[in-house]
Amino acid sequence: MADEIISHEPATGAELWRGPIGDADVEVAAARSGWAAWAALPLTVRVETMRRFGNVVRQRHEAFADTIARETGKPLWEARTEVDTVIAKVDISVTAYAERTAQRRLDAPMGSRMALRHKPHGVLAVLGPYNFPAHLPNGHIVPALLAGNAVVFKPSEKTPGTGAFLIDCYRAAGVPEACIRLLIGGPAEGKALAEHSDIDGLLFTGSARTGLALNRAFAGKPEKILALEMGGNNPILVWDTPDLHSAAVLVIQSAFTTAGQRCTAARRLIVEDRLYEPLIDTINTMVGRLIVGAPHDDPQPFMGPVIDNHTADMLTESFLALLMRGGRPIRHLERLQDDRPFLVPALIDMTNATERVDIELFGPILQVFRATDFDEAIGIANDTRYGLSASLVSQTPSLYDRFWAGIRAGIVNWNRPTNGASSSAPFGGIGWSGNHRPSAYYAADYCAYPVVSNEAESARANIGIGLRDA
Repeated sequence: MADEIISHEPATGAELWRGPIGDADVEVAAARSGWAAWAALPLTVRVETMRRFGNVVRQRHEAFADTIARETGKPLWEARTEVDTVIAKVDISVTAYAERTAQRRLDAPMGSRMALRHKPHGVLAVLGPYNFPAHLPNGHIVPALLAGNAVVFKPSEKTPGTGAFLIDCYRAAGVPEACIRLLIGGPAEGKALAEHSDIDGLLFTGSARTGLALNRAFAGKPEKILALEMGGNNPILVWDTPDLHSAAVLVIQSAFTTAGQRCTAARRLIVEDRLYEPLIDTINTMVGRLIVGAPHDDPQPFMGPVIDNHTADMLTESFLALLMRGGRPIRHLERLQDDRPFLVPALIDMTNATERVDIELFGPILQVFRATDFDEAIGIANDTRYGLSASLVSQTPSLYDRFWAGIRAGIVNWNRPTNGASSSAPFGGIGWSGNHRPSAYYAADYCAYPVVSNEAESARANIGIGLRDA
């Protein structure tokens, strides 16, 4: 059995980082020993510590972006944007904590007072994904630390170097070492952490398959908080719009940014029948111009490789499976190098397929469906167990009103991509996309719990009814 995790650059295959596999028992015990002292500090101290963390990341911006780009394969411009979101998360979380978990005084009878305050849960485990290995776990960790929790963070085994860099920034900012723990490992370590009896909750971002397993595992543990941020089989509808160039750009940005490795990426394009031919021609031409390359290439690519060769192989098999179900290829999934996971985006018409598969193909594959009327289009869009993100491209406001009212999704956009959600708003979905624990601005809600107190400075009480005479 391997005793260390080794990370390789998807674009080159070169070794990037290695580190010993950790022990969930050791990391949870350390966090358990330190969280109470951290929680007892004034909120202002924790806020200031988080602001120092933001400054540390700002000082290490380029090195951080380089690590993310090399370890994920995403272009350097996109990695820099991810580091920007890590920094911005601090101020957003401070504002959200003040709004969502502020102390309040409420009216109470007979001269007493009612107080609403919030307490941290204790030790929270965070499981992070590989597609945004800094931004997404950071979106859990910052609000968790602000609330007074200790955190045990297990990064994806595909991006441990970025996880280690992130934790080092927290410690350089003064977060006590006992309160921010790093667990390096693979699925076994993740399972051990999730099942650990001494954690008070789990904050997860990843696949629906893993999220559903966690949901079952926590079903008998109501005392533990579980926040699931899972994937999506997200639709983008193009209907009644004269600007096909802009529509094509929005579709491409939705489907193929980050090589399609976003939970909010568009997986299905549903297009008005009369617009089908010109729109598909425009998209196809534009996809042919996209630069697919390594993170530091010049000029910068639109998208890099997928995370590894195994993923590229699985996506190739998935595309073939769609063909076997009656899909008509518009643009085949093309592998640029046999030994590296660079893929040119694919489009496949599934309108007349014998089976419409409801899975999240986590890569640059876009399924296309024709529709003859708008209600049919919404029906196709809702034909999924997921419910994360959906977008309508149309010049008709009344259609957007119908779309917003009829679509099943936690993020509903109009003339904007399906992806690129703001951290200043709640982020989450329904169905297989989450468990009604939205993250981003609402992460404060699952990082602390409300405590209501009825208080009076002196004890005054009597029983007016139901006593025998003395």
